[in-house]
Amino acid sequence: MRLLSIIVPLYNEEGNVRNLFEELTSVIDGANLRAEFVFVDDGSSDNTVANLVQIANGDERVRIIKFRRNFGQTAAMAAGFDFAEGDVVITLDGDLQNDPREIPRMLEKLDEGFDLVAGWRRNRKDAAISRKLPSLIANRIISRTTKVQLHDYGCTLKAIRADVAKNLPLYGEMHRFIPALAALQGVSIAELPVNHRPRVSGTSKYGISRTFRVMLDLLTVNFFLGYGTR
Repeated sequence: MRLLSIIVPLYNEEGNVRNLFEELTSVIDGANLRAEFVFVDDGSSDNTVANLVQIANGDERVRIIKFRRNFGQTAAMAAGFDFAEGDVVITLDGDLQNDPREIPRMLEKLDEGFDLVAGWRRNRKDAAISRKLPSLIANRIISRTTKVQLHDYGCTLKAIRADVAKNLPLYGEMHRFIPALAALQGVSIAELPVNHRPRVSGTSKYGISRTFRVMLDLLTVNFFLGYGTR
C-alpha cells in the first residue's frame, strides 16, 4: 500500500492544529490509507509547536519540522517536500479552510493517470475585496503568462506524485506556482473543485500587499518556463 505524506505549513495556528489533526486522522483511517503527517512550523510565536509536540507524543506518524523564524510558506513547503518519505504528497493549509475530506477524491483523480491534482476553491469563503478579487486577477495573469490554465493557483490543497514534488525549484512566494513549475517536467495536471470553508480561528496571513510579491515571482517563473529546458 502506498504511503501518503501529508504536509501542513503552520504559522500561529494554535487554535486550529488539534482539530485539523483530528480531521486528517479521521479521513485517513476511515479510508484505510497509510500516511505520515509532516507539520512544518514556520516560526510561530504562539503555542502551535507545543500543541504539535503533544499530538506527536500520541501518534508516531507525526513528524515536526520547526523553523527558528518565519521564512514563509514556500520555504515551509520545500522543507516538507525534502523530508517527505511517501509516494504521494498531499499539501493543505493549517487554518482548516481546506477540507481534509477531499483527500480521497484527489487521490482518485490522481489515479486516473495524472501527476498533480490541484484544488479549485470554486465557492471560496473569503473576503471579496482583500482576498478574492486579488486572487482572481492573479490567477488570470498567471494562467496567461505560464500557459498552464487553472482557475485557482492559490489553493494549497494538492495531490502530487513525490518524484514531481521533490524536483520543484521553490523560492520566494513560488509555492503558488507549483503547477506551472511542474509543467516543466512534462507532467499531466488536473484541477478538481473542492470544498472551501470559512476561517473560524486565528487570522489570515495574506492580503493585497502579497499580490505584488507574487507578480515579481511570476517573472522568475516565466524565466524558468522560457529558458529552463534550453
